[in-house]
Amino acid sequence: MTDTPAEQGWATAKTLAESLPYIQIYDRETVVIKYGGHAMGEESVAKLFAADVVLLKMLGVHPVVVHGGGPQISAMLDKAGVKSTFVDGLRVTDAATMEVAEMVLSGAINKEIANWITQAGAEADVRGVGLSGKDARLITVEKAKRTKKDPDSQIEQVVDLGYVGEPTRIDPKLLEALIYAEEDYIPVVAPIGVSVEGETYNINADTVAGALAGALNAKRMLLLTDVAGVLDKNGELIRQMTVAEARAAIAGGVATGGMIPKLETAIDAVESGVEAVVILDGRRPHAMLVELFTEHGAGTMIRP
Repeated sequence: MTDTPAEQGWATAKTLAESLPYIQIYDRETVVIKYGGHAMGEESVAKLFAADVVLLKMLGVHPVVVHGGGPQISAMLDKAGVKSTFVDGLRVTDAATMEVAEMVLSGAINKEIANWITQAGAEADVRGVGLSGKDARLITVEKAKRTKKDPDSQIEQVVDLGYVGEPTRIDPKLLEALIYAEEDYIPVVAPIGVSVEGETYNINADTVAGALAGALNAKRMLLLTDVAGVLDKNGELIRQMTVAEARAAIAGGVATGGMIPKLETAIDAVESGVEAVVILDGRRPHAMLVELFTEHGAGTMIRP
């Protein structure tokens, strides 16, 4: 049988019909999407992401986007001649770095993603709304605390990360107002928070996504990254993991490098009430749709 335009149309219709059970599963459910790092790199891929988020909203899902921006912050700091240092993957953030981070995250990146969503949803009047954790007391933080062993004495020493925060309280009222509004709004949240004293802090975007997903009782959290998911020792994709298996993967060295904090975030989110977290490759077009609306899935699912 030749792959004619007519046959392609029938194939598309078959795919849509097969997705019906999954569309019903996620109808009126909240899905928190962490979009960041190198998955945000190319504008064409970013616009496809925005269109997919709009499609989720049109299919009855309530998407909430949390974005990162580490590479973009680094590029801006390099331009300014400011050198970055990291401890356990967290950028040491002095006052000058914090100013740049907020400008890049809450300004350029946040509004760009919100605008792409608004453009992609123009015909149906789906609109992206850019926010940060500073809006309406969305994310209250306290200063993050980290320790590191001195290589000579082996004594644990406190490391001052500067203006790096950990969420202590999430007030989801603003997000819920947008999610359940009569109009079709899609919140886009920059990972910036504020302390009780009113100081601004940078927060790891994965951590923000997990905290928001828990507070919103999300059905799914999707961590879009630049790898296929969690790989076993043979380099094969692990399709599903329980929380216990995820902990074992960290302890046993199966998960390494940047995958460790992602798994830790997934574990925390599941234990705070999120039904499941999926780590998947955000560089692949339509990865979210494959994960949510097909039987195959597109990454590694972590569940209780």
